[in-house]
Amino acid sequence: MNYHIDPRSSLPAYMQLYKLIVQDIISEVYPYGSRLPSKRTIAEETGVSVVTVEHAIALLSEEGYIETRQRSGCFVIYRKSDFHETPVLQSSTLLKIQPQSSSMGDFPFSVFAKTMRKVLSNYEKRIFIKSPNSGCDELRNEICSYLARSRGIFVKPAQIIVGSGAEYLYGLIAQFFRDRNKFALEQPSYDKIRKVYEAMGIECDMLSLNQDGISSKELERTDATILHVTPFNSFPSGVTASISKKHEYLRWAKQRDGFIIEDNYDSELTVSKKPEDSLFSITSDSNVVYVNTFSKTIAPSMRIGYMVLPEKLLEDFHQRLGFYSCTVPVFEQLVLAELLRNGDFERHINRIRRKKRKFEM
Repeated sequence: MNYHIDPRSSLPAYMQLYKLIVQDIISEVYPYGSRLPSKRTIAEETGVSVVTVEHAIALLSEEGYIETRQRSGCFVIYRKSDFHETPVLQSSTLLKIQPQSSSMGDFPFSVFAKTMRKVLSNYEKRIFIKSPNSGCDELRNEICSYLARSRGIFVKPAQIIVGSGAEYLYGLIAQFFRDRNKFALEQPSYDKIRKVYEAMGIECDMLSLNQDGISSKELERTDATILHVTPFNSFPSGVTASISKKHEYLRWAKQRDGFIIEDNYDSELTVSKKPEDSLFSITSDSNVVYVNTFSKTIAPSMRIGYMVLPEKLLEDFHQRLGFYSCTVPVFEQLVLAELLRNGDFERHINRIRRKKRKFEM
């Protein structure tokens, strides 16, 4: 290891060391599967502190070049064969795509890239297989674990249906409850909800919102038996239903032998340290279908959503709609499963919550 760390450089010592090791990994001085020298050895041979080496190692791990194994050391997980060179396009041939970010901040690209490389390394050709119709077991299991620890929602993987975003799931919901004919929606609400339902032949009854949710008079007036609500931060009004209003929604559904579609697209982003109570978590009547998506919390391009069905609906759902193929590629499902499993997703959510709290102080 013949590395020179320049103390006069404007680049921190750990970044210099990081770049030098990356260069050796890419040029296969340290090939895939090989073990890096120990931190103490690197420190002694480069003349830097062990702390500096630890910073460089942490960055290498975060970027997906190496992985640390307890009591074994650091091993290279980067493989040149996993990637291929492509011609550099001229600026005139590039698509003019305007960058978009989620309303709560960008997910760290380095973390996402590291996770993609890890999934490619661990699963290899398995990413080419067809997904089970309801979604990959790995992702459904991790969603269940995440809901239990973060939302107090305790369900089985069999209750999770994965699809390419909320709009796709709205379509499944419309088909499943088509015999109900009429759905009640918040007024105002996200316009695509109404458009999807009406495109499926569903009549939509728009119910006016008050400051704490849908007006009680409007709930009494409608003859719909399906209620689609966004209890937290409803778009575009920003209305959040009070706990008493949530219980009113649940009573409404029970009295009519109806169902509630709980659209919780923004619920992770509450500034409160305690997550908002979901309708699904506070009812025992099995009359709530819970819908959420990761395009809001990770990036608009992450078109992965899921819904949680009450157990009593599972058999009927699979008999009638279980033939639909899952619309999310296996690779994307496995990447998301790993982000949930290793805690990167929740660390990101917690960072955004802290930022929002500071902004609102």
